[in-house]
Amino acid sequence: MANPEDRPPEATRLRTLLSRAVTTTPDTPPRGGSLVWYHLLALVKMAWRVLQRIGLGFSSLPLLLRVPVARRLVTSLLVPSARKFTEKHEWISVENGIGTVGINNFAQEALGDVVYCSLPEIGTKLSKHDEFGALESVKAASELYSPLSGEVTECNDALADNPGLVNKSCYQDGWLIKITVDNPAELDELMNEDAYEKYIKSIED
Repeated sequence: MANPEDRPPEATRLRTLLSRAVTTTPDTPPRGGSLVWYHLLALVKMAWRVLQRIGLGFSSLPLLLRVPVARRLVTSLLVPSARKFTEKHEWISVENGIGTVGINNFAQEALGDVVYCSLPEIGTKLSKHDEFGALESVKAASELYSPLSGEVTECNDALADNPGLVNKSCYQDGWLIKITVDNPAELDELMNEDAYEKYIKSIED
């Protein structure tokens, strides 16, 4: 259940007004009172009771109202950039100046079950298109090429014991290396997802 302190002021005020309308609206119009206001409150009361009866009530308010603005802003800053793709079927996603590199779904399906991953040492300096390792499967082997120029800062150690992660989760747990982005302009030379899909269709035809 959400902590009441996490609700923004507008959501708390709305709930208070609705609750007050439900508990204070009389069953008959007050003498000398506004008939328009009475009928409006009666309508709110009826709608509120219907929502509660079908299990909605306050929880049916739009999610945006119940999430603090500050939390939404912080979350948006943590979202990594969209993946970019190479003609060799590697992908890269950049966050805070560090690019995470892997192979995409097309490549892992073509390879089959990966049984061994050869990855570079941390600190290895790469230029765009440099070979940085290889993947071996039960039916083939494939070299790996760097999408950008940079220095290797991390390798996915989990692949040593479980190379099949490349097949099971090529965009998440099966990533290969992380590198610095020495020349951000090189990102513009890579394909976005739509362009890559068109590229795949062109080589399959």
